[in-house]
Amino acid sequence: MRQARDLLRDEDLRPKLWLYWTDLLLSWAGLLVGIHCMVDVHLPWPARFAGYVAAVILGYRCALFTHEIAHQPEKEFRTFRFVWNLLIGIPFLMPSFTYAIHLEHHRRRSYGTSHDGEYLPFGTRPVWHLLAYLGQSFFIPLLAIFRFGVLTPLTWLGRPVRDWVHQHASSMIIDPAYVRPLPSDRQLSAIRLQEAATFGFLVISTVLNVCSWMDIGGVRALVEPWLLLNVYIVAVSVIFINAVRTLGAHRYYYDRRAEDDRPMSFTEQLLDSVNYPRRPFTTTLWAPVGLQFHALHHLFPSLPYHSLRAAHQRLMAGLPADSPYRQTNSPGLLHALADLWRRASESQTPKGKVERGKRKSSELEAA
Repeated sequence: MRQARDLLRDEDLRPKLWLYWTDLLLSWAGLLVGIHCMVDVHLPWPARFAGYVAAVILGYRCALFTHEIAHQPEKEFRTFRFVWNLLIGIPFLMPSFTYAIHLEHHRRRSYGTSHDGEYLPFGTRPVWHLLAYLGQSFFIPLLAIFRFGVLTPLTWLGRPVRDWVHQHASSMIIDPAYVRPLPSDRQLSAIRLQEAATFGFLVISTVLNVCSWMDIGGVRALVEPWLLLNVYIVAVSVIFINAVRTLGAHRYYYDRRAEDDRPMSFTEQLLDSVNYPRRPFTTTLWAPVGLQFHALHHLFPSLPYHSLRAAHQRLMAGLPADSPYRQTNSPGLLHALADLWRRASESQTPKGKVERGKRKSSELEAA
């Protein structure tokens, strides 16, 4: 850490807000154009398919700005967070409060434990867990509609319901057993405002689509009857790509829940994370907004996304040959996914179970 900080000391690593605004607004405008092309029945199918591809890529990029919002200074990004919620968070049914718990994933005493909702030991579980995790992408949009269209008004009935919904149905996580801590009064006010806005958006959207299908009040001229289906297709595609990226973000070696839920060492956390420095153009498509440098992000979580590549290059040039950081680089996503599949398959064999038991014993002795 000391060597890495020294190497980056002369770099201007502050977030450039003008770049955030430009990136977000251009991506959002491209998303709207893509969806418009998808639903325009007068366009030939290649143009409509190109619109679908553009909508998925740019919608995905817009959505992942929530990751930057979670890490960057609250005061400096207050307006940006507000506008992002209006343009993306509320229409995508993922207001920023649902990702605020992401910081627990970066706390050294939480990472990989039951307090980390963004970690599951896929590398030590049967491969069907991987397939089930990818398969849930088709249902998450429907669950989001239920969460904000049904559960939100139920939270207005009383505190017991509100607390349960907050703890079990208000976080973008991969661990369904995760229990979110209850919010402070200040946090709760912001959460309830975002919930109400998302509920209102769902109600208005439903009314407009019903009127469009029934051709009431000339709404069909403004809202395409098949718009919701196209949006669902884009949403599922975005969620699926993000699920694949998530499987490649870490190596998922450790199963702390099977032991004593003790945290990993910092070196273990670093080596469990992955960088993808090669093929920057294609990598940026499936890991946008700096997420292709996930190990570097775990090393310096507050680095803005636009500084990560330059910081990575400086670290690779300056760190010693035996630095653990060099081991975080992967040749590509397919290589990482194949390795994860292999380890998950081998972990269920008798030999794999014995080796896993020996590794746990040695780790506990070292601790």
